[in-house]
Amino acid sequence: MARRSAQRLKTVPQHEPTQSREIDFGWLGGTVGLHLRLAQEVAFQAFARRANGVDGSPWRFAILFLIDANPGLTQGDLAAAIRRNTSSLTPVLDDLCRLDYVVRERLASDRRAYTLTLTPAGKAVMAKLRASAVAHEREIDRLVGRSNRPELIRTLRRIIAGLGEGDDR
Repeated sequence: MARRSAQRLKTVPQHEPTQSREIDFGWLGGTVGLHLRLAQEVAFQAFARRANGVDGSPWRFAILFLIDANPGLTQGDLAAAIRRNTSSLTPVLDDLCRLDYVVRERLASDRRAYTLTLTPAGKAVMAKLRASAVAHEREIDRLVGRSNRPELIRTLRRIIAGLGEGDDR
C-alpha cells in the first residue's frame, strides 16, 4: 500500500521552486483586505531586511518602542494598544524577557498585572530598530508620496475604527 502511495506522489506534476505561476485572484483581487494583508507582508519583509542584522520584526520594534515611550505600561494596556489579546502577546514578551530586553514586574496594587520596562540592552536594540524604521518610512513615503501620507493614515484609521467596533480586546 505504501508503494502505491509513493507511485501516486510521483505522478503529481512538480513545479520548479523558482518558477512563478500566475494566480487568478478573481473577486479576491479587488478586495481591500487582500491588498492590506499583502502590503503588510511585503512591508514587514522589507523592514526585516533593513534591520541591519538585528533580530527585529516591525512588531518587536513597536512593542519595544511603546514600552519605552510609556513608563509603567502594563501588559494589558500594551495588548489593547496593538489590538492583540494578552495571551497572544505573552509569548512575545516571554521572548523579549529571555533576551534581557524587557523586565516584567508585578504591580503592587494588582498582583495579576505586570508593568513592562526596557533594559539597557532593550533600549539599544530599540534604537537600532528605530533607525531601520525611519529608513523604512522614508521608502514608504517615496512609494506613496509624502503628501499622501496623512490621507493614507486617516483612511487606515477609519478602517481600524470601523471594523474594530465591538472589539473587546
